[in-house]
Parts: sequence; structure tokens; C-alpha cells
Amino acid sequence: MSARIDRVEKGSLAWKHRIRPGWVIETINGEPVYDILEYRFFCSEESVVLELLTDKGKKKKKTIKNKFEDLGVLFENPLIDKAKSCRNKCVFCFIDQLPPGMRDTLYFKDDDSRLSFLHGNYVTLTNMSMEDLERVVKARISPLNVSVQATDPDLRCKLLNNRFAGDLMDKMRYLADNKITMNCQIVCCKGLNDGEAFVKSVRDLASLYPYVASISAVPVGITRYREGLYPLEPYEKEDCIAFLNQLEALQKELLETVGTRLIFAGDEFYLKAERPLPHASDYEGFPQIENGVGMISSFREEFYDGLEEFTPKKAKLSIATGKAAYSLFSEFAKKLKSKGVESTVHAIENRFFGELITVSGLITGKDLTEQLTGKELGQALLISNNMLKADEPIFLDDMTLEKAQELLGVPIIPVADSGYDFLEKIIEIGEQPCKENLS
Repeated sequence: MSARIDRVEKGSLAWKHRIRPGWVIETINGEPVYDILEYRFFCSEESVVLELLTDKGKKKKKTIKNKFEDLGVLFENPLIDKAKSCRNKCVFCFIDQLPPGMRDTLYFKDDDSRLSFLHGNYVTLTNMSMEDLERVVKARISPLNVSVQATDPDLRCKLLNNRFAGDLMDKMRYLADNKITMNCQIVCCKGLNDGEAFVKSVRDLASLYPYVASISAVPVGITRYREGLYPLEPYEKEDCIAFLNQLEALQKELLETVGTRLIFAGDEFYLKAERPLPHASDYEGFPQIENGVGMISSFREEFYDGLEEFTPKKAKLSIATGKAAYSLFSEFAKKLKSKGVESTVHAIENRFFGELITVSGLITGKDLTEQLTGKELGQALLISNNMLKADEPIFLDDMTLEKAQELLGVPIIPVADSGYDFLEKIIEIGEQPCKENLS
């Protein structure tokens, strides 16, 4: 792979120095460029010397006094290097539970520290040598999101189905000793890494605080496509209650010993346990909100804060969500009615992945449209933007947002994971001419 330039932003430093698309950056200050993080690290100097290969095969050298300003180039391959794939065969892997026939990118299992730093992906560290770890330290790739599952070496090898997975704590200790911050995840599998194994994992990770800055615990996702895979069992209500009792005891212990709760449970545990979610302040800044940890509490806090100054025109709309968040949006619908907004909440059953999947982010276009066809949806339908691909308005099953709108006959409006954005979208609906779907 090479650092071949795809685009140069007009007016940028690279543009002013006549660097062109199609050129390759071979070295920066004499150092070869292997990936995007090294590129960023080397460009953080006040002055950089670029050795380039033009699209005509000529060598050029450019000295740029950047004063820490971005050079303004985008590469053909955003990572420059090829993304590292996962070497594990985890017993809980969600990708192994996907049905055939979906788009190819959904089946790629990444395990890349650069994607962890850039996009928040979780990495197991199993495919990283000491040389790789040294590069992380050198380039100050921090924070990293680490997929832990268990700190006991034998148990981790079993969970990841990789006999080389047991050296996690040695690798994490090296990173902590070199002041690399890590946010850790434990995917809880009933009867495997919960109970006393979970307690051990949390205490082991807490020994690396503050460089282990947070730990999230989320229940394993189980689809209906598990034929031939490890026989996992879903967490039932009583299991979740017992787990939360154990986790809250750990939080109390850690508050006393290290001054932080450190470990936080995914929202799904509280919903299945039918327990109230913690107050937003109990999440200590929501360090892992994108992992579904505190998302509901944050959304609720923003909704009620924004509702105080919420002055919409009258509107009639619908909201589609997964079963997990149905009660939350039903609560909001009652509050919105007092403001002149009529809203109907629809809990979409996940027929594609199976009824055990209840989050909105895994709802397909087919499930959404089939279950809402023929229903009165009002002026618009609000959905979570995590139902769609991050860089393209398509659902998991490749149905486009445009096609879904055509099938349902109303505008479909994606909403960010924010109570404020939810209210703003409702205001926008109220300002539009009333053209309800009465099919």
C-alpha cells in the first residue's frame, strides 16, 4: 500500500505548495509513511520535509512550515495501509450470526488499532506484536478501545477461540506504563465470563487505572442465525437483575478505592431487568455512550432540558424504534401531546435477525416498511439515524431511504442520538405543509 493522494483541498498548505492528486508521499522528515496515524504523527512537527513521487514518476521534495496546521490532503485509501482483520473466532461474534446475501463489507471483521483510534472500533490486541505496540506508543495512538471479554488467560483463549489470546494483561500493562489510555469492553456471555470471572476482570482492569479509563459491560447479541455455533443463552430478567446487583457492588467498591465507578452496564441490561436507568450524572461523562452505555439516560436528559423551551407548531407524526426503546419514546409522546404534537410510537419487531434483537440500530428497511405499511403515519416518520449506514442513506438490507419513503408514502427523517436533535426535527416537521399519509 502507498500514501497516494486522492484529493488536495483548495487553499490548503499542500495546494499552495503545488502538491497534486496522484502523487505519493514516500517519506516525511525521512520517515516512511505506513499508515494514516504515522502520517498524522509525523506531520505534527512545526516544519516537515516531504519526499514525493509524482504521477509521472518524478521525485520531488517539499519543505513545508506548517505550524501544526493540517496539510490538506486526502488519500485514496483513508488508512493508507490495508485494514487488519480479526484472527479470532469468538464464540459470541455477531458477524458469524449474519445471514448470507448481505453486502460484503458487513462480513469483514476488523481488528485494527488505527480504526479504534479514528472511529472508536474495539480491538482485541491479539494480532499486535511488540513492534506494533511500540508503534502505538511512538505515534501516541490514544485512546484505544480494547475488547477484553476476560482477563483470565485460559478463559479469554476460550472466549476468543484463540490459543494466543491469553497475554492481554501483559500488553495492556505495557500500554498503561507508556501512558496510553484505554476504554475497555466486556461482552457478557451467560455462564461464561460473568459471575466471579467478571469480578476478576473488572478488578484486574481497575489495577491499570487511570490508563484504563472506563469499562463497559454489554450483553451478548444473539440472532436466529446460530446454527453450528457455540450454544449461547440469552440473559433473562432475573439474570440481568443479579448481574446489575453485582456490577453496582463493584461500582461502590471502585468509588471508594480509585474514585470512579469505572465499570458501566449497557442500557439493555437495565431494560431487560425492568430497572430504572441510572441518572445521567452517574455515567461520569458518558465515556462509552456509542457502545449503548448511558444512551437512554443522555437522550432523556437532553429531551427534558430542551422541552422547557420547546415551542413547535402543531404536528402529527410517527416514531419507529426497536422494542428496547419503545417505553422511552412512549413516555416522550405523552409529553409532546401537551405541546400540541400528536405522535404515535411503533415498536418494530426484528424479524430479520430474530426477536432477541431489540435495538433500533439493527432494524432493516424491509422490517420497517412491512410493519408500517397501511398505518397512518402523519406528516413524517422519525427513525434513529443508526438504522442507516454512516456514510450512505441505506439500511442493513440495502434498502435505500428513498425506497422506504416511496413504500410508506411519507418523508422518513433520521434523528441523531440526541434529545435536542429529536426536538429540532419535530419543530421542522411542524413548519412543513401538512400532507399526512392516510393510506
